[in-house]
Amino acid sequence: MNTPSTTTHELAHRRNDGIDVTMFWDSATDRVTVAVHDRKGGEAFSILVAPGERPLDVFHHPFAYAAVGDRKVPSALAEAA
Repeated sequence: MNTPSTTTHELAHRRNDGIDVTMFWDSATDRVTVAVHDRKGGEAFSILVAPGERPLDVFHHPFAYAAVGDRKVPSALAEAA
């Protein structure tokens, strides 16, 4: 399991029905990432919050944001969630 860098800070986390969703902020790059880990389905991915997007919207609806375009990428952050 990889751990986020020391500049990455967990802002929020929620777990429901085997799905973990975690929002991270990287203070070095000022980027927000939402990581999803589906323990039942075995899927893990992250979504970089784009400029102009509301991070909490991505946090609360990660599957909707992942379905739009090519937003869903495998990530060490997702596996750490």
